[in-house]
Amino acid sequence: MKKILLLLSFIFLVQPVFGYDNLVKENLIQTRIDNVGTEILNKNKIMKRIVFTYNSEEKKKTLSANKALTKRQIVVYDGIYKSVQSDDELAAVLSREIVTAMKSYSGMWGGRIDSLQVVISSKKFETVSDKRAVDFMVNAGYNPLGLITYINKTCPQKRSDFISRHNLTSKRLARIYEYITYKYPKYLDSNDYKNNPQYQNFLLNSVDNRKLLENKVRNNLKNEVKYE
Repeated sequence: MKKILLLLSFIFLVQPVFGYDNLVKENLIQTRIDNVGTEILNKNKIMKRIVFTYNSEEKKKTLSANKALTKRQIVVYDGIYKSVQSDDELAAVLSREIVTAMKSYSGMWGGRIDSLQVVISSKKFETVSDKRAVDFMVNAGYNPLGLITYINKTCPQKRSDFISRHNLTSKRLARIYEYITYKYPKYLDSNDYKNNPQYQNFLLNSVDNRKLLENKVRNNLKNEVKYE
């Protein structure tokens, strides 16, 4: 009986400590998200109210309730945050969501029409959002290659995007790389990511697409590259 009482006493005493540790951890994560997110808003002079929230759940339950569109609230779920390994990558995640939240402010009926276009034209908006995110990151002082490394390790490669609402990951990455090549080439020359395994993996798996881009640049072509 004494052993049981001692065990219960130990559990009672230790439980608040564990709860406090979790609270401290979540507070640190929330602070980091707030700092990076607000830096992006301020440096890009985004005059719209957007808030950032860390959620310890693995992922959102449904795809229909995108709070970036409905509440101008960017929710970073733990399943997403676990894959963030640098401020560049966190800036990439937040920048893409900021683009979505901003869309909810524009257009007719309080942004409802433009928000609907985001949902309907997912592939087109995805490409626009990636490029705009690159701009936001650079303006805020982050390396846009962080967007490539984050997508490379978190977005699976489907067999086809013919009936999908999203582009093939390889196409997304190729278009982002092309955009950086033309607009922010200094980041490709700086070698800041030369030892990043995710970036090196992207280079390894994008040889064919980068050859298509090299041909476009070399011959000064204006047509859109059909990446695979």
